[in-house]
Amino acid sequence: MQIKIFSSLFLASLLIISSCGQKSTSAEVQETETKTPANWAERLGYPEGKKVIMLHADDIGMSPEANTAAKEMLLAGDIQSAAAMPPCPNFEEIIDWAIEHPEIDLGLHLALTSEWKTWRWSSVAPAEEVPGLIDEEGMLWRSVEDVVAHASAEEVATEVRAQIEKSLALGYRPDHIDTHMGTLYGDPKYAIVYLKMAMEYGIPANAIDLSNPEVVEIFRQGGYPITDEVVDFMATYTLPKLDFFTSAPKADTYEEKKEAFKELIRSLKPGLTEIIFHPSADTEQLKTITGSWQQRIWEAEMFADPDLKQFFEDEGIIFTDWKEIMKRFNS
Repeated sequence: MQIKIFSSLFLASLLIISSCGQKSTSAEVQETETKTPANWAERLGYPEGKKVIMLHADDIGMSPEANTAAKEMLLAGDIQSAAAMPPCPNFEEIIDWAIEHPEIDLGLHLALTSEWKTWRWSSVAPAEEVPGLIDEEGMLWRSVEDVVAHASAEEVATEVRAQIEKSLALGYRPDHIDTHMGTLYGDPKYAIVYLKMAMEYGIPANAIDLSNPEVVEIFRQGGYPITDEVVDFMATYTLPKLDFFTSAPKADTYEEKKEAFKELIRSLKPGLTEIIFHPSADTEQLKTITGSWQQRIWEAEMFADPDLKQFFEDEGIIFTDWKEIMKRFNS
């Protein structure tokens, strides 16, 4: 099973349409049906037919470089959202910063893998409580496949809870939760654990509306085991969903990357979409951590580019974040 490294997905909420307590004529019923929101953006009150987008920075807390980039981009308003990794060495620093900036949308990037060659981390829960998540070096497994092969759903639940509780113990309630490398969707049992945990804490997970068969097929083709069990459970989820989820494309040059991102935006259907990327400041240390360092540096620069900002304006893009989504959802 090949799982692409995305960083998060799914979730749902049943839309309950009630009458006003009066009998309706057939014409009134037809008008109501015509006005039924077509997607989650419209359900949340955004204008009809618009692309509503979250630019979302992943892997924050992984390194000083990731924190530096995220802080600058969030404060400048160039991006709307970010998520930090509780097991990582610079997690506490970004949480302290988020507490000082309550207007910022920062969630948790729940990590069950530690993929890099030398820059690694272990579980938040004691290793003896989650042995299936720990490799021979005492760290989290490098790949999603290894996690699925070794870890039970119960161990995953223990670690997810430990990561959320770590943030709460530091005095910070995250605005959302998502999943590093898509691991929490690597097994249907993990996905159900994830969705249940989001509902228990009342913290939205970034999840996709799986009532659309086309969307389900896209993610199945991407390697995710989106079984009927997951689709059915998603329909019982009581927090808001995304209409779609994707990631910034890679490219060989900065200009090609920017143009590829524009094409991605053009290809999106109206609705609520989260787009993830992994920005980092340009340092020599970053180049020793990950082979994707160049893409990450470009992603730290791209969204401040006047050309891309003008493109967003010309396309009529509406930007949002999880704070705004939950405010609309709760009202």
